[in-house]
Amino acid sequence: MRRLVAFLATALLSTSLWAMHCPADMAKIDALLKSDPPSDAAVLAQVRQLRAEGESLHKAGDHSQSLKVLGKALKLLEASE
Repeated sequence: MRRLVAFLATALLSTSLWAMHCPADMAKIDALLKSDPPSDAAVLAQVRQLRAEGESLHKAGDHSQSLKVLGKALKLLEASE
């Protein structure tokens, strides 16, 4: 019983931690787009699309998928520098 309670508590806490990480990633993407946007229009469009998708997933409560999508956007931005 203790293990079940500990597992559930950990799962709930980790979900809320993921939720707080999404806005930080979105802010980082926004800052990179503002300070040093990619010169390739296709990369810029893809980053913007991924960022919007990540925000939608975050608002829908799917934080793990949101982090994956936002991570892809960050990798694209960092690769274009």
